[in-house]
Amino acid sequence: MCRGSTVDLVITPHRRQRVRGIARGLLIGTVLDRFVPEPRRGHPVALYGTVAAALERRMYRDSRRRGAAFAALAAAPVAAAGAAAQRAAPARAQAALTGAVTWSVVGGAALEREAELIAADLEAGDLASARQRLPHLCGRDPESLDEKGIARAVVESVAENTSDAVVAPLVWGALLGIPGLAGYRAVNTLDAMVGHRSPRYERFGWACARLDDVANWLPARATAVLAALSAPVVSGSPLRAWRSFLRDGRHHPSPNAGWCEAAFAGALDKRLGGRNMYGSRVDERPELGEGGPPDAGDIRRAVRLARTVNTAAAVLAAAAAVRLSPGQRSGSAEAGAV
Repeated sequence: MCRGSTVDLVITPHRRQRVRGIARGLLIGTVLDRFVPEPRRGHPVALYGTVAAALERRMYRDSRRRGAAFAALAAAPVAAAGAAAQRAAPARAQAALTGAVTWSVVGGAALEREAELIAADLEAGDLASARQRLPHLCGRDPESLDEKGIARAVVESVAENTSDAVVAPLVWGALLGIPGLAGYRAVNTLDAMVGHRSPRYERFGWACARLDDVANWLPARATAVLAALSAPVVSGSPLRAWRSFLRDGRHHPSPNAGWCEAAFAGALDKRLGGRNMYGSRVDERPELGEGGPPDAGDIRRAVRLARTVNTAAAVLAAAAAVRLSPGQRSGSAEAGAV
């Protein structure tokens, strides 16, 4: 009886309502991302980027130590604000609040729209328009790319950003709720701002880049697994995708992006990787997958695969949010001891 009473105290109706609200909010936010376009002005992530850029201008020094301080000062308050908001909101408001935050940090629909616009340009033979749109997705020099090169760049961007823009925030939302959602997006935004290799950010951006690597370690591998399992959606083989993921993902220079790109390459039965141009810098990357180079039609297949992965990730994240909540874990342990 004593142990049973402990279970009741741990998993109160109020706590259960709050946890379920977070789970519902992850689903609501993912649905909103698909049907409610991002505002052209005043998007929370864009506003955060403006504030972070101002902080960087004040704090910049060509040193790792100053970069680490910048990462902490720019990211920690966002996660803390998310935790405070989640704690202050009544249980009945958790679904709406979590849904709003999820919508603001998830970017799957925008990614898919940009990719499909480039696919349409390539299908229409409008290479100039496709080149003009490409910088919306990646930093490669579009003028150096032909149709096949643009298609490969888009498919690789869809694969990598399926993890960065959708799966990763959902994973952290499932684990930590609103502070996980907001904190992850802050870390990922900082990496996009200063986490790249350049004379200015080689040292200052090091901490932001490593923090983003850690934050994306689990989501990238989860994305690869989901992509392999979803391969039949694009008439692909889960076994081939799994083989490509395990064989080729580790050879990519990024500790995370390669797993996603290799799984997509296997699922689509296409070959990704190779030479990339970033302005005057040439980046030689290992080939991923065994098929031929992708074309415009494969961009649409990649979008369809990404959409399936995103849906599966949202459902699994909602289930995990309930299952992994502290009250649920404690209650399960206590119940097993009765």
